[in-house]
Amino acid sequence: MTHIWAVPNFRFLFSATAISNLGDGISALAFPWLATLITRDPMLVAMVAFAGRLPWLLLSIPAGVWTDRRDRRQLMVRADLCRMMLTFTVIALILALPPLPASDPLVYILALSTLAFLLGAAEVLRDNAAQTVLPTVVPKDALERANGQLWSIEQIMGSFVGPPLAGILISYATPAPFVVDALTFAAAAALIWAMRIPARAPRTQRNWHQEAKDGIQWLLRHITILRLALMLGIMNLLSMMTLAVLPLFVQDVFGLTAAQHGLLLTAGAAGGVLGGLISPMIAARSGERQALLLALPLMAVALAVIAAAPSVYWVAAGLFLEMFAALLWNVVTVSYRQRHIPDDLLGRVNSLYRFFGWGMSPFGALLGGWMVALTAPMLGDLLALRLPYVIAAAGMGAMWFYAMARLRL
Repeated sequence: MTHIWAVPNFRFLFSATAISNLGDGISALAFPWLATLITRDPMLVAMVAFAGRLPWLLLSIPAGVWTDRRDRRQLMVRADLCRMMLTFTVIALILALPPLPASDPLVYILALSTLAFLLGAAEVLRDNAAQTVLPTVVPKDALERANGQLWSIEQIMGSFVGPPLAGILISYATPAPFVVDALTFAAAAALIWAMRIPARAPRTQRNWHQEAKDGIQWLLRHITILRLALMLGIMNLLSMMTLAVLPLFVQDVFGLTAAQHGLLLTAGAAGGVLGGLISPMIAARSGERQALLLALPLMAVALAVIAAAPSVYWVAAGLFLEMFAALLWNVVTVSYRQRHIPDDLLGRVNSLYRFFGWGMSPFGALLGGWMVALTAPMLGDLLALRLPYVIAAAGMGAMWFYAMARLRL
């Protein structure tokens, strides 16, 4: 059994993941919070989340072809450098803003949404390359442990450290979290550049559409991975329904500040860290299928707890449980894909998986904002902000029943 920490390339990848996810955690709070400073309209706030997730729908398939054609390490470096430059552009936008909230917020929300889309496009390319490079860094028998470590550090930095830091920074100066975010992308690019991965054997580049078709045909022949992708799509739609309205939910229902919201998100991070660390043990003892059948009802219960939460402490408990279950699902399914998809198709099939799995998330963001805006006049703001959580909990419960009947690994 290979000790993954003895592999220098894994140490570089782990460190780059930690630093870049610190930046992601900062922007995860700073972007939607900035949108709520510009406007209180839930549809406009949701538009920023929609734009940031839309690249998963539009660019996942092209990103897969590029990942299989190009040097994956160089793709990751270039994507991180692009994200650094785009984040500096966000800072320039903030400095150009009028006193907030803006009297005419649409133009500023559109500008922020455009930058969120471009950052999301770079993220699609970078994340797809990162997942496909891991099997060349560690042996296949170490994938669960490596993924567990990577997912755990993503949660620690992206949810446990990043959001509270963003809350403190944004309360000090609105551009501050974005300055730190840009610097993390530069550091991550340097660490990935330091990796020494043997060059992949060159392959004949065929027609772009034919290469994409090869990935589609492979996925259609492997019904289990296709089914996991479609299930993930529905799960992410339900999740983004709630995440898109979370900043308004915690402000209007519980009166939290940006710093307090950041601290609240650390509860989810703690659940994610625990899930990332013990998921390999759960999968080893109960089997992959049983691990996934455990994750789905836990997510349903977590969302129901948040929907009915009488205090912010119940929200924290729900976020802890939700992220624990999400990490259990992710570690098992990502390792399953990396083990079963051939390396020369991994980029394309992985991107197709994410096309289905993540492509629905922008529509979830719009659906959450639309649901609150539509029902607020009838239910009042406080109840309307809880409704997406009720619908999402019911949807996760339905997914559990479907998985029990149809999912076979």
